[in-house]
Amino acid sequence: MVERSIDGTDGDEGAEGQPREGLYDSSRSPDEQRDRLRNGELPVAVYGLGKMGLPLAAVYAETTGNVIGVDVDPAVVETVADGESHVVGEPGLDELVARQVGAGRLAATTAGAAAAHTARIHVLIVPTLLDDENEPNLTTVESVADDIAAGLAPGDLVIAESTLPPGTCRDVLRPHLASESGLSTDAFGLAFCPERTSSGTALRDIRGQYPKVVGGVDSESTRAAAIVYDELSANEVHPVSDATTAEAVKVFEGIYRDVNIGLANELGRLADELEVSVREAIETANDLPMCQLHDPGPGVGGHCIPYYPHFLLERTDEPMDVTRTARRVNDGMPAVVVERLERELEETGTDLAAASVVVLGVTYRPGVEETRASPALGVIDGLLERGADVAGVDPLVDPSEHGARAVTIDDLPAEAFDAAVMVTPHGAFDRIDWEALEPMVVVDGRDAIDLSATAHREYDLAGSSDGRPPRGDERGGETGRTVSTPTNATTDGRTDV
Repeated sequence: MVERSIDGTDGDEGAEGQPREGLYDSSRSPDEQRDRLRNGELPVAVYGLGKMGLPLAAVYAETTGNVIGVDVDPAVVETVADGESHVVGEPGLDELVARQVGAGRLAATTAGAAAAHTARIHVLIVPTLLDDENEPNLTTVESVADDIAAGLAPGDLVIAESTLPPGTCRDVLRPHLASESGLSTDAFGLAFCPERTSSGTALRDIRGQYPKVVGGVDSESTRAAAIVYDELSANEVHPVSDATTAEAVKVFEGIYRDVNIGLANELGRLADELEVSVREAIETANDLPMCQLHDPGPGVGGHCIPYYPHFLLERTDEPMDVTRTARRVNDGMPAVVVERLERELEETGTDLAAASVVVLGVTYRPGVEETRASPALGVIDGLLERGADVAGVDPLVDPSEHGARAVTIDDLPAEAFDAAVMVTPHGAFDRIDWEALEPMVVVDGRDAIDLSATAHREYDLAGSSDGRPPRGDERGGETGRTVSTPTNATTDGRTDV
């Protein structure tokens, strides 16, 4: 590993005080550039050590041996500096971070500008959120760009992995970096290389589960970024025409999934009227390769799919009616779940306003400690608005922070609920002994449980995959299906920053 410091006092110059050559516009051969990347002569700074940033920094350290991770949260930096991971539910990450920090290949700091002085490759992976008007908020991205600009040197390469509205690298980041650094726009490289990573499989995905898309603001930026990811990834590197195209690839992937899920949810809502299992119909239709409908469910959560459509909806002149409709359908699914529950309770003579309801699962996805845009939040809010007494169970987060009285799985037999709603089927819910619970109405939004042999009144949103319509008892008899916790990969969303 090449010696480097975080304060920028060394690492900026090579032999005999000459400026160190970067990867962008390098006069060295491609093989020499790859060697310098692998042996740590091109220090890397990764800005953002969140759910995707820390795995990315660890893989960069594994590959190059010379990485500084930057984060604004001192607690995160302290944890990583101690060789530990603060990210929950990411197989192999704890061990990889400990190994890389212990070997001196990965360090962490809150001093972004100082890290930028040391680094020759700058990787930006912080979230792009939405403001109150659903406009993309680039404040965090621009703040990181300020830090990078403070240490940006000729020949440096800046790589954005944060999902960005198409045109951001060209129209925002490039002029911003040039203005704040005092460099001309052709003195440094800038490329967009979208992360294609899912929580729970981040290391696998970063190391090469999918082809890596790279697109630069100029051809030299694309070439330099392709060298970097050809070393990081075991899969092919797919260069595209420019950074804006690469940005569009990422946003289009998310919009496709949102629209597909919106269609599945719209069809799923027909299950009651048609008296069929829409899930069975979808699975059977998907036998044809030209039909690949996603799974219906109680909504779309996480910091990816619900957000990316707005990267275009609020920034383009095209009406994008299909995309807008899908967003409306998916945003409305928690209310549909509450309406279905209210109807089922009425069938038993119970008023939702006087009912006690337990919501099973608060995070947006099983095994992932993330509640952003989780459908469960809409379900909880809808139940509270109708006057229900709402409890919540989740093994990863505290339901009381989201408006529901917190109970545990072990508490359930001692409670007397009128209803339960399965929103997020964590594996821990396999421990629930349904026969030990007081009979109740159960709305299963994920086709995750089979209560046909119990005294509970079960309603399966969109029906069950084994062919039972939403009210399974209307066809009579048990189906004898084998139930396992679904991955719901298409509805949960591939994780991003």
